[in-house]
Amino acid sequence: MNRVRTIVVVALAALAACVSTAAAHKGDPNYQSLITGSTGLPTGVTTQILNREDSLELTNRSDRDIVVLGYEDEPYARIDADGTVAVNENSKSTYINEERDGNVPVPAGVDPKAEPRWKVLDKTGRFAWHDHRIHWMGGGTPPQVKDTAVKTKVFDWTVDLQVAGQPATIAGVLNWTPTDDGGAPTAAIAVFVVLLALSGVFVVTVRRRRAAEEQDGAAAPAKESW
Repeated sequence: MNRVRTIVVVALAALAACVSTAAAHKGDPNYQSLITGSTGLPTGVTTQILNREDSLELTNRSDRDIVVLGYEDEPYARIDADGTVAVNENSKSTYINEERDGNVPVPAGVDPKAEPRWKVLDKTGRFAWHDHRIHWMGGGTPPQVKDTAVKTKVFDWTVDLQVAGQPATIAGVLNWTPTDDGGAPTAAIAVFVVLLALSGVFVVTVRRRRAAEEQDGAAAPAKESW
């Protein structure tokens, strides 16, 4: 039974970890950001919104280098044709975009007008970031929403880029989309059910083994004592 208790504890811990991880990478269910168009992007460049309105992702499979501009029109991120992904450590956006709420201190000395200091992240050609232009950063319900039960446009948004030095733009819209999403994430529930099932199998196996051992003991002839 100690083993059973251990399995249950592990299952609960796994569920908590899954819920925590899912919550950390989950957009607000009452909002949805949609890409409505783009200009200046070459063939081989794709963009998408991740987790409703949480992040914007750009994948570069073209033969041109792409630079994402930050909130002060400074070079913020670079996705090169060879797959190199880098961020500018002289851009405030590099730090602010680390968290969904933007509550990240910017190190002293960061100057968006200074020469970029590029920090290479990877060679995947794919970059996703918490762009605060695509989601609601205000407190409470947006003033555009008069009835919280009705889908409502909150605002249009644009993210500016440079493609091989030429201007480009990703455009989109943020909508209020009321959703009842208070339950636990499906993946977390699935993990918990699997682990709980495994613990049940273990209990049944142990009981059957004990029953078999008891039957063997009862069937064994008694030893004579002299």
